[in-house]
Amino acid sequence: MKFHKDMLLLYGVTDPAFTGEKTLTEQIEEALCAGVTLLQLREKSLDKSAFLEEALLVRELTKHYGIPLIINDDVDIALKCGADGVHVGQDDLSPLEVRRLIGPDRILGVTAKNVSQAKKAFMDGADYIGSGAIFPSPTKKDAIPLTLEQLSAICRSVPIPVTAIGGINSENVSSLKGTGVAGAAVVSGIFGQKDITAAVHRLKEQLLKVVSP
Repeated sequence: MKFHKDMLLLYGVTDPAFTGEKTLTEQIEEALCAGVTLLQLREKSLDKSAFLEEALLVRELTKHYGIPLIINDDVDIALKCGADGVHVGQDDLSPLEVRRLIGPDRILGVTAKNVSQAKKAFMDGADYIGSGAIFPSPTKKDAIPLTLEQLSAICRSVPIPVTAIGGINSENVSSLKGTGVAGAAVVSGIFGQKDITAAVHRLKEQLLKVVSP
């Protein structure tokens, strides 16, 4: 799937901590049906075989809805399940190596918390940057907050799109307006909500105003 910055508008990031009444795949299908524009499958606790099994199921869902699937950190799983791309952090495999492994056609996202990291990610072949945490995040309690000014500087520093992440929900997403972001990556603001469909609709409506010129 050819990458386009519009894919980043509402970037859903899974977290199995929010499952309970619904399974992860039920949550994902609801989010896809409601209108997320990209899905990142993030698993920190599953072993390889269980992660691959889950990734193959999720891949079928994202194919059905025509939404790109990004695998967090794990190039091997991404290739085996036929995902559209991989997202890596600063402590993961280097973007240069990931690009070599996934080839030129898959999507590569890289976390960058400052301008120098963003510039390096771009030079190393990233298609987009993920920057945060913008607000206190229930999924990464030790994340160092990034100011909106720092986020704006990152957006201005590279010619590739930037998505904001970290504690973003329908109450605070409008504050991203004017930063230059292409969209927002949302974890608990989607998957931690009882009504995922309503959360996605609200977020998407607000983000269309945030990213408009």
